[in-house]
Amino acid sequence: MTGDDQRAGADEHSNDDATDDDGVGTVHLVGSGPGDPELLTMKAARLIDEADVVLHDKLPGPEILEMIPVEKREDVGKRAGGEWTPQEYTNTRLVELAREGKDVVRLKGGDPFVFGRGGEEMEHLADNGIPFEVVPGITSAVAGAGAAGIPVTHRDHVSSVSFVTGHEDPTKDESAVDWDALAATGGTLVVLMGVGKLPLYTAELREAGLAGDTPVALIERATWPDMRVATGTLDTIVDVRDETDIEPPAITVIGEVAATRDRVKGFLQGGGADAIEMGADANPTSGGAGGDE
Repeated sequence: MTGDDQRAGADEHSNDDATDDDGVGTVHLVGSGPGDPELLTMKAARLIDEADVVLHDKLPGPEILEMIPVEKREDVGKRAGGEWTPQEYTNTRLVELAREGKDVVRLKGGDPFVFGRGGEEMEHLADNGIPFEVVPGITSAVAGAGAAGIPVTHRDHVSSVSFVTGHEDPTKDESAVDWDALAATGGTLVVLMGVGKLPLYTAELREAGLAGDTPVALIERATWPDMRVATGTLDTIVDVRDETDIEPPAITVIGEVAATRDRVKGFLQGGGADAIEMGADANPTSGGAGGDE
């Protein structure tokens, strides 16, 4: 069998697998990574190409969305401060399309199970008897920081990292985030979807005992062509955000690792090197445990 025959057989097999014996299609919960199309996994790219319909949010990078024919795309995005597509609609739509026999990709920014509501969608599909597949993606919590020259861990300085959402379910009676415990870890803290709530959680961390001169970085549109990086400290970062108009999607990196960029950016290549630098004067060149990350 030739290589072309093998590929054709693989394609035929994958298309057969998209629909079960009852004519119900499969839903693929796919992570698109932080935004750079070259950070899309090979499997994600293949499934997007094979899909009948791609339901996407606002977080996949614009270059990734441009790869998808317009007639295959449905925007079910949610953006901070903007209009939201109710999650219930998205859940219902996934089931409807699958029952029509469609091969569906639910495309999410980063990884579908890192504050992406992928778990809720997975449970809804299972409850409705819809076959599904989970395709992990590179989470922006790690890739976004890395692209900016900020490692979230470092053997010499940081032995732990915590990922936190800055946008909890508003129906909760109280926050599930224990800022006191997070401040006490001594590790790196990465907050996703937290630009709007920045004054609240920086105040919580200071009250919990985290030093005001702890380095902080805001990374907007990480790995996208218009990526921006703003740096400061726990005491100054809110003013830096306001002065630079950093907006979602962005991640916040808190800890000594956030100071690393200032020392290495002269040698950093790739998209992180091209990122627009903002608020650098607000960040001291040293502090705490040497700011190695």
